[in-house]
Formats: sequence, structure tokens, C-alpha cells
Amino acid sequence: MDRPGPERRLIEAERYTPELLHRFLADLETTGHSRDVWALIVGLGKQLNLPYIDFISASSLADFRKTLFIRTSYDSTWLNELNRDPDLHRWSYFRSHAMHHLTPIMVGIEFIDEYHHIPAKRAEILRRAAKHGIRAGFSIPLRVHAPPQAALLTFSGNHSRRDMIAIVKAHGWTLNVAALAAHQRYVMHFAAEFPERNHVSPKQTELLELIGQGLQDKQIADQLGISISAVRQRLHTLMEKTGLSTRTELATLAMGLGILPDPLHGPGNDADEVLIEMDEGGIHRR
Repeated sequence: MDRPGPERRLIEAERYTPELLHRFLADLETTGHSRDVWALIVGLGKQLNLPYIDFISASSLADFRKTLFIRTSYDSTWLNELNRDPDLHRWSYFRSHAMHHLTPIMVGIEFIDEYHHIPAKRAEILRRAAKHGIRAGFSIPLRVHAPPQAALLTFSGNHSRRDMIAIVKAHGWTLNVAALAAHQRYVMHFAAEFPERNHVSPKQTELLELIGQGLQDKQIADQLGISISAVRQRLHTLMEKTGLSTRTELATLAMGLGILPDPLHGPGNDADEVLIEMDEGGIHRR
């Protein structure tokens, strides 16, 4: 596996998890971009002979149709024609499972008899996938709760049911923990890369911060030393680039990008207070 940064020497106390896992997590620490995280995920899959990776994240926990991003390690254009069917596009057994449950699930045509009812059209997709070498896989539901989002990371390969079960018995813990950690790291980078993806300039990012602080146009103009009309023009361009239409939405974006501190975790009068909850001894503050 190609590593995005220098290899860190682990202490002995870190080596009690499977080597593949603790090495993956150590490499994950060095990532500086979402593409670095993706490279590690794909590399892990290849090491376990599960080269077909699907990573999908929804911007809403309750609706997987509101997709945030989709990444695959293979050419998935063969799915485009099938997904033109509105019934197939809006429903997936595995995405539905990921929205409602946290348990990893076996996927693919090799496990079709173990699910609840699957529509015939969906079963046909599994058969098509098998022809492309995606016969069986291991799918891990993922969560982010601020704002609430659901995601799904699937490792697949051209395996029989028996061989896939053997892979999961040997490496299921590694795959599950790696997916959870990689998802958190990927989403962190993905949020920070918003200005890069949407070509938001440093000046527009500065404006975003001031809007997030609750400043009005005249206050912003005074602070930046520009005219109110220039502020409004910059604001209009920012809204066009981000696809947002209100100052509240821009303030929420600023917090999501880490430009503003989370008010639930920001400093306050009781910043030095520690809450200790004990099952037998009640609650103690110090």
C-alpha cells in the first residue's frame, strides 16, 4: 500500500490489534486530503482481494437520495442505464439497511437468499454486478451526526459465498474499524476541501467567517475597508458558488468548515469544569 506520509514507529502497546489494522490507522493519521484517505481504503481492499470499493455518503440521515458524494474504485458506468429507472434509482436494500441499522451486512448475488424480499429488478443488478466480478462483499454502515448523515462503505470481490465468509471471519474486525476511522477522516478532509471544490476564494472565505459571526453588511464593510455594495457583490458571488440562498445557511456552512467554533464545545464560563458520572456514586463536578 502506498503511504501518504512517513511511517510512524509504533510502540509495543499499540500492536495488539491485527497488524493490517494498526498499520492502516497509523497511515490514516498522516493523511492531508480526502484522496489520501481514499487511496488507503482502496489499498486495504486490494490487500484482502476485495478490490471493488463503493463509498457513498448521503447529506441526510433519513434520505439516501440526497447524495453528498459517491466514490468507486472501478468503472461503474454500466449502472447508469439501470439507474435511469426511477424505482431502482430511489431504492436500494443495502442503502436502506445503512439508514436504519449499524450492523455490517454481506452483499452480492452470493447472499441474495439471506435478505428480505428484493424486487426482481434489484436482483438483476446483483446478477449484472457478478458478471463484472462483484459477486460478494462486506458493507459497513457509517454515521456522522452533525449534521446527521448516513454513509456506506462496501468492499467486494469475485468470491463465492464460502470464500467471502472466510475473508470476513479473518478480517471483518479490521474492515469494520478501518471503515469507521476512514469515514471520519474522509469527512473531515471533505468538509475542509469545500472551498477548493467550489473555487471559493480567500476573500470569500473571509466573508463567510464574518457572516457566521452574525455581522451585517455595514459592519462587514467597515471591518474589511470596502463599500457596502462591494460586500453585497461578494455575498452574491459566494451564494452562487455555494448554492446557498440565506445568511443562516452560510453561517451553518462556516461552522461545518471549521471556520467558526462549535457553540456546543466552545469556551465558556465553566470551561474548566469536569463532569464525572459514576454508576454507583452519582454525579460529581470539579
